[in-house]
Amino acid sequence: MTSPAFQRARSAEAKQAREAAILDAARTLGRSRGVRDVTLTDIAAAVGMHKSALLRYFETREQIFLKLTAEGWQEWSAHLRAELETRSHTTAQEVAALIAAGLAARPLFCDLLAQAPMNLERNVSAETVRSFKLVTLDEIALIGTELRRLMGLSETQTVDLIATATSLAGALWQMATPGPRLRELYRSDPRLAHAVVELEPRLRRVLTAYLTGLEAGSPTAAEVSPAAPEPTTTGAAGSGQGAASPA
Repeated sequence: MTSPAFQRARSAEAKQAREAAILDAARTLGRSRGVRDVTLTDIAAAVGMHKSALLRYFETREQIFLKLTAEGWQEWSAHLRAELETRSHTTAQEVAALIAAGLAARPLFCDLLAQAPMNLERNVSAETVRSFKLVTLDEIALIGTELRRLMGLSETQTVDLIATATSLAGALWQMATPGPRLRELYRSDPRLAHAVVELEPRLRRVLTAYLTGLEAGSPTAAEVSPAAPEPTTTGAAGSGQGAASPA
């Protein structure tokens, strides 16, 4: 049974407050347990309502976490752009460091980036996925404005850079946070030391290499394929199979 405090919302304001409470509960549980292990029942219990009541506000647990992924995109993008806007010039190493540090500082976002293409985009309506993708595309475009100003990157180069960064952030976060049993195994056998990954340094190295290659005049995706890029992610564009969509 639901508590009296969580009787059905009767106004738009009450409904927004209820949705915010559900998102807050999912956010807290995701941080403490990992997104993959949080169920709809867990979220409902944390809010103090029955699962069937929660479904009046969100269609599935995946929709809840996809909403948090979109919010993560907006928050990370705003932070990155604020850092870039203060600069009149920058280097490949500096941009790579900013992107890597910003993602590494947001473990829940990294977890969501990994889960989005694998799970979160698969049990929601097409309109929910569409809305999510449009958010990521908007944020990539805003980041691209700064990267064009500072480095002269094209739209395709920006999409490739952000897709690479978010895809790797999601994958590396999963590798960097094994369960206690696996962590102990990796530490106990020197031959398995490579399995323990540090997200930020590795991501920074990969992005530096990519951006340095562009500066050196390496062929770009735009030169190889004229097709418009589809954000994928762990978070960006795309259907959700494979790389973390920039969403």
